[in-house]
Amino acid sequence: MEKKKILYISQEITPYLPETEMSEIARYLPQGIQEKGREIRTFMPRYGSVNERRNQLHEVIRLSGMNMVIDDTDHPLIIKVASIQAARMQVYFIDNEDYFHRKHVITNSKGEEFEDNDERALFFARGVLETVIKLRWAPDLIHCHGWMTALVPLFIKKYYYNDPLFEQSKVVYSLYNDDFKKPLNKDFNKKVLLEGIKPDDVSKLKTPTYENLSKMAVDYSDAVIKGTENINSEVEKYVKSSEKLFLDYQPKETYIDAYNDFYEKVW
Repeated sequence: MEKKKILYISQEITPYLPETEMSEIARYLPQGIQEKGREIRTFMPRYGSVNERRNQLHEVIRLSGMNMVIDDTDHPLIIKVASIQAARMQVYFIDNEDYFHRKHVITNSKGEEFEDNDERALFFARGVLETVIKLRWAPDLIHCHGWMTALVPLFIKKYYYNDPLFEQSKVVYSLYNDDFKKPLNKDFNKKVLLEGIKPDDVSKLKTPTYENLSKMAVDYSDAVIKGTENINSEVEKYVKSSEKLFLDYQPKETYIDAYNDFYEKVW
């Protein structure tokens, strides 16, 4: 029987960023699932705070060089890769000078969220999926971690659904305690209108708050996981009323087995 393929897309992964519940899950879950006989690929943004030399990142020339148009402007997509030797696992990084070459991740030194976080999320989501197409690797399941990945479910269901690589892909969205305070750019709902995506499909983004972005991610996902013990209460209520397949918070000791069993239910 062919190995099931799982694509992990995460806002943060340790050791490249400090340890949080999300960055730890995004680091150890793919390893644990790979050890259970699945095939995995893992992606995160190449933030400026990721030390390329220490982590031995190098550019993958055959995957780089594509341009993506975001809000009528061309942005080059650079792909880098690093290995976590102990896990026998590679991590792919989505890189772009305009969006990611800053010392800070989501907020500036004063704790203010970057004005272009909407475009950064858009570039990251599309960058991952375009790279997977270049790899010619068809994931059976796509597991998204953090709001920076919230557009992936929409794109899979509305933009890439005709692509044979994604036809069978199920999407699981993990919710964390990672709220942003200030709504994203007011034109976010227009910037995401790729071919096949209509204004009604993204009506929640007319007011692009954390709650609305998360709810839209839930709408287009096949299943939802509560990744941290505390998540936004409005979003949690929404998930529970949505009748989506749902996995409640799992402690550190058991989450890998629980997630693996949950994937089987999703399939």
